[in-house]
Amino acid sequence: MLVRILAMVLVLAAGAMSSGTARAQYYGDDRGYGGGMIECKSSGYNYQRCPVPWRDARIARQLSDTQCRRGQNWGFDRRGFVWVDRGCAARFVDVDGSGGGGYPGGPTAPPWQPGPGWNQRFSIRCESNDGQNRFCQVDVGGGGRVYLERQESHTPCIDGQTWGWNRAGVWVAQGCRGVFTIDRRW
Repeated sequence: MLVRILAMVLVLAAGAMSSGTARAQYYGDDRGYGGGMIECKSSGYNYQRCPVPWRDARIARQLSDTQCRRGQNWGFDRRGFVWVDRGCAARFVDVDGSGGGGYPGGPTAPPWQPGPGWNQRFSIRCESNDGQNRFCQVDVGGGGRVYLERQESHTPCIDGQTWGWNRAGVWVAQGCRGVFTIDRRW
């Protein structure tokens, strides 16, 4: 019996030491991650935004049991936020390791240099709170299209009934809340 207890203690001690070593790769002075690291968690499967000083992000380490998939339950928006949703939790780092030196638009941030077509396809959030009608102004353009990317309300978002769009933006009503993709490539 004493041998079993001693063996269990040794196994637990070895596990604690190995997890401490792995943790050191992701904390401390952020070696290998020039601009540092942030942790962003979707608590209770809720949407969360976390500000970052980078132009893009990648996962350094997933923390949740839920698989984090870019574009599905995590992403990066051009305003300098990592967003997570539906249980994704992870530690994020700068894609290129430069760190950016400050928040977007800040005095030490590198100049923003968008690639070709950066404004041709993007997403916005539009919410009808307390059942009120809301218009979210965005230039859809004469030949653009709008799609419901993700419904975030219990109230159904039905095209033409509780949401719609025109060349000046997206409207929502009767409690519809969602993320809408603006596609101006048409």
